[in-house]
Amino acid sequence: MATPDEKTTRPAWTTTADSHSPARDAAEAGHPLAGKPWMYRSRRIGPIYIPAYASPPFQLGLVAIVCFLCPGMFNALAGLGGGGQFDATTANNANVALYSTFSVVGFFAGTFANRMGIKLSLSLGGTGYFIYIASFLSYNRNQNGGFPIFAGALLGVCAGLLWCAQGAIMMSYPPEASKGRYISWFWMIFNFGAVLGSLIPLGQNMHSDAGGVNDGTYIGFMVLTFCGAALAWFLVDARQVQRADGSHVVLMKHPTWQSELLGLLETLKTDSWVVLLFPMFLASNWFYTYQFNDVNLARFNVRTRALNGVLYWLSQIVGAYVFGYALDISRVRRSMRAKAAWAALFVITMAIWGGGYAWQRQYTRAETSAEDYVKMDWTGGGYVGPMFLYMFYGFYDAAWQTCVYWFMGALTNNGRKLANFAGFYKGIQSAGAAIMFRVDALGAPFMNEFASCWGLLAGSLLIALPIIFMKVRDTVPLEDDIKFSDETIEEVMPTLAHEDQESKVN
Repeated sequence: MATPDEKTTRPAWTTTADSHSPARDAAEAGHPLAGKPWMYRSRRIGPIYIPAYASPPFQLGLVAIVCFLCPGMFNALAGLGGGGQFDATTANNANVALYSTFSVVGFFAGTFANRMGIKLSLSLGGTGYFIYIASFLSYNRNQNGGFPIFAGALLGVCAGLLWCAQGAIMMSYPPEASKGRYISWFWMIFNFGAVLGSLIPLGQNMHSDAGGVNDGTYIGFMVLTFCGAALAWFLVDARQVQRADGSHVVLMKHPTWQSELLGLLETLKTDSWVVLLFPMFLASNWFYTYQFNDVNLARFNVRTRALNGVLYWLSQIVGAYVFGYALDISRVRRSMRAKAAWAALFVITMAIWGGGYAWQRQYTRAETSAEDYVKMDWTGGGYVGPMFLYMFYGFYDAAWQTCVYWFMGALTNNGRKLANFAGFYKGIQSAGAAIMFRVDALGAPFMNEFASCWGLLAGSLLIALPIIFMKVRDTVPLEDDIKFSDETIEEVMPTLAHEDQESKVN
């Protein structure tokens, strides 16, 4: 995962005799390493550089693979529309249950993740995805709609923990100058899981024009989500992570349930301006229901939906790469990059969703619900236009999510506070998804759902404008980050002469 500059600038933890080692640097600075010495040794296999096990790049890579295997498979299934079923009603009801519990647990998940630790939080999250997909395998055989609804509610609890832990890692582990790239690396690996997941139903239903997927699709997803839940236990604790400059993540050394509950309230008190981002949080999953159910499921047969899913998630990879790397352009001050990112989001919101409006005018829910309605296949005429529109929807989602995470990461480097920010994000995001799945289950007109998506996205950008222009600084002083912790500056400050070697990564 190393970039060329990381290879030419010798990492702080490399094991060659003429360089620094984290153990030596930590000892000289009076910082006892929390992990085993082998965790801090990098490796080189031929031209391939492998970061140290307890380094931010390696740990973020593991987290990305966990999400590749768990939420990635969930996204692949959701992208088919209706959970892979012919009728979306059961999946809509399950998703209402899922996002209802997710919205509550997610908002407070920072408290749980800070107290329980990242490994348990991520593993429990992966287990929830396994059970959720198993419920649709069961439904495919016995039509028991209660099991998916129960599994959805359980997944809401589990996913709240997983995504809070993931968000805290992604925003607090990297140095300030590399946060955009770390976010893009995660988002690309995570969405590659959805790409591969979408290839499963595409391959299995290549010669089928049916409405639902077969049992093998669900079984394949279950195997992968189980592996993801197990992989989470190979992560190290956040206190054991050490950056290339010898600095550590700012955390609570001795968290308790009381300290973390009070920390949640303190975050809302000291950083009350974060509420200006809440509408962007709400909008970030609002449009999924429309895109998956009212575009992909409504207009296309199962194999074309699977192809659309592959293209959608591939476009997410492109979007994450473009925006993630642009957000870390070192020649431009971070405060100016934040303003440019806001402007870029506003432009593509008008352009892409303007094209979506032209497409949505062509059909209604009543037309696509008719028994004799023939769904579009990729071999039919007129497919190229909606194919590119769906790809742009995927690109847009990655751009939005990458920017929102980067905005939050630009406000603080404190891992404890960022866990709470991630909890707010996922909780409010899930409330929006629950509302939209319920609206869709009630049969709202497609155009009404489209208008709510476009209006909320544009409106939330305007509401967020003050925080983007006034609160994003070029850097956050360590003295500010340490205020929300029981650690001292000496315990987390860099141990090397260079302030931050990882900031040289291009």
